[in-house]
Amino acid sequence: MLLGRLNHPRLRFLALVIVSAVLLGLLWRSDDQGGPSIGQELRGPDEPDSFVVNGEYRSFDEQGNLATVISSPRIEQFDAQNRAHMQEPRATMIDTDSGQPWHMRADEGNYRTKRDVIDLSGNVVISRVLASGAEGSLETTHLTLDKQKRIVHTDAPVVLRDPHGTTRATGMKAWIDKRIVQLQSQVEGQYELSSSQ
Repeated sequence: MLLGRLNHPRLRFLALVIVSAVLLGLLWRSDDQGGPSIGQELRGPDEPDSFVVNGEYRSFDEQGNLATVISSPRIEQFDAQNRAHMQEPRATMIDTDSGQPWHMRADEGNYRTKRDVIDLSGNVVISRVLASGAEGSLETTHLTLDKQKRIVHTDAPVVLRDPHGTTRATGMKAWIDKRIVQLQSQVEGQYELSSSQ
């Protein structure tokens, strides 16, 4: 009998309006951003929204050449904070002029996605093959890598090593493509003189 009444145009229209109002009400409530979502409540504020195992980020320059590769065995993404936490990150940045890679590694990294900046911490090491073919390296406790500006910097103590000696300083800024390193303060160096006669 109820189905027979729904064949009446006015009742059908009224039923359609009621169903539409209920659906709109449900959609409006689901878009309410007033509080944390059910997923956030279950996870808690310190738990990631998602994670990636053996992840790798790649970025390219304007000509389409590979510019940066960043990998990690585990990357935890925090969407509300626009950041990704990386365990044992490894990064390679390609020098735009020479094509030579700079290699970076650390215990941890926080990638601030909106600013395209990575904060590395714990046993940070940057290494590069020098023009002589030998390896040079920089070691520090924490370092910031700005991928857009292609610079690295820290206020922490740094140790620079190459086959000819060791330089220690507090604070450093380096321009990757220009191959310029600026040491901030308390600079000390030990160098070996060549034994060739």
